[in-house]
Amino acid sequence: MVYVSKPVVDIDRMPRGGPDASCLDRLLQTDQLEYLDRDDVDEDLKRSVIRALEWTGEFFGHTERFAQIVLDEVADVADPKILELGAGHGGLSRKLLDWHPTAELTVTDIEASSVRAMAAGDLGEDPRVTVREMDAVAIDAPDGHFDIAVFALSFHHLPPSTASRVFAEGTRVADKLVIIDLPRPPAPLHLVRLATMLPFTPFIPFVHDGVISSLRTYSPSALRALAAHADPAIDVELRGGLMNPQVVVATRR
Repeated sequence: MVYVSKPVVDIDRMPRGGPDASCLDRLLQTDQLEYLDRDDVDEDLKRSVIRALEWTGEFFGHTERFAQIVLDEVADVADPKILELGAGHGGLSRKLLDWHPTAELTVTDIEASSVRAMAAGDLGEDPRVTVREMDAVAIDAPDGHFDIAVFALSFHHLPPSTASRVFAEGTRVADKLVIIDLPRPPAPLHLVRLATMLPFTPFIPFVHDGVISSLRTYSPSALRALAAHADPAIDVELRGGLMNPQVVVATRR
């Protein structure tokens, strides 16, 4: 059965739980920014959050799982051109380089400090890598330049109108856009998850950002609405579950 999203006229008024979100689900969202998104936060604090993200990605196998998702989508491409949006610390790109001997990567982030750190490290020295400062909603590349674009664990940072533009830009410059993000559970389970995290938010910056991330994560119906708002010609395939990352594969008809 083909799923057809309801058109959303004012996309920025859409709840993170989607156009048909329950009253409780509509309450479980916030406009508060994570430390990573704030200009008034010390860079050392931001780097501590980034290091924690990198550590958890390796410890729990997220980086390897995400790399496998990306490579499965380009399994029939001999020398794939891969664009990573919102790369942060660059861990996913490093894994892709390690696992695919001929892939060419363009590794980007909107934060200049993250780009400088990646360019100064091993990614900047690799001949198969281009490190650039770039906004995911204004990608400096021609149509169809990449085989795949990937945006991992950053999509929830964006308000709906901006998130919708990522669908438009990502599917413009790449044959496939893969978005990997946190799952948004049903509202009762979401309350339980938040209750276990909230006591630690004043003391652990990573948990502080995790709570805000959870409140800002989009539901499957919201993701469909965002893609439809960007362009009705964009098809989305959704995967994942309550305990697994939410995966979107977007293509243009």
